[in-house]
Parts: sequence; structure tokens; C-alpha cells
Amino acid sequence: MKMTIFKKVLSFMLCFVLIAAMALLASACNDKNDIPSTPSSSSSALDENIVGQGQTEFTFKVTFKDGTEKTYTVKTDKTTVGEALSDLGLISGTVGQYGLMVETVCGQTVKFETDKMYWAFYVNGDYAMKGIDQTEIDKGATYALKAQK
Repeated sequence: MKMTIFKKVLSFMLCFVLIAAMALLASACNDKNDIPSTPSSSSSALDENIVGQGQTEFTFKVTFKDGTEKTYTVKTDKTTVGEALSDLGLISGTVGQYGLMVETVCGQTVKFETDKMYWAFYVNGDYAMKGIDQTEIDKGATYALKAQK
């Protein structure tokens, strides 16, 4: 009888330890260090995210489909904006005859075929004259991608 109670207590303790371990694992898997999984409004310097490492620094602003914005300070040693943002996992897309066609920014995908929107690229507030992967980084510049129709 004592052995049966001991086995039940041991089984209970083992289940408790396994549940606690699974909870810790699940919370660790949901931790995002650099890129938020959902867009949020943020424009103050205190909320600004610093991503990457390198000698060159620039500002990267994103305007999502719903109009919310996110601002990053990007540090890199890459030479083009597209290369820096791709390397950090902030953007992705497909390469065609005109260069990189950005489809996903900070986890949000926009495709003209399905959303009737595209990611517009801006340099210091002006619509860019070159593609994101052809635009050389100017130290201190502000680059933006805006989901627009």
C-alpha cells in the first residue's frame, strides 16, 4: 500500500514538472527579440527599436495596411538598403528583372494580385527613384516602406 501511494505521488510530481517545463518552453518560443510579430503604433524615440550591428546607421519606417507605423534604427555594414533590411529579416520578396519586389515587411505580406496594394519605397520622405536593392545607404537617411493602393 505504501508503494502505491509513493507511485501516485511520484507520478503527480512528474506530471507537474513536465507541465512546468512545457509552459517555460512555450513562453521561450514566443519571445521575439528584434521584430514584433504584430505591427504597433510607435513614433517616439523611447519606443524606437534598434536592430543590427555595424558602422552605418539609418532610420527605417514602416506603415502597415491598417495605417499603424513602426520605426527602427538600423545599424549595418551592408551597402544597400535592400541588402541591410533583408539581412536583418525585416523584408523579403521576389527578385525579378527590375530587382527585388518587396512582398513582406516585418511579417506583414502585401501582394498587388490579392490585396490591390504594394509596398511603396520612400527616401527621406520622397518616392524613391530606384529600387530598394539598388539604393545605396546614406548615413543618417530615413527610408520608409508604406503599404498603399
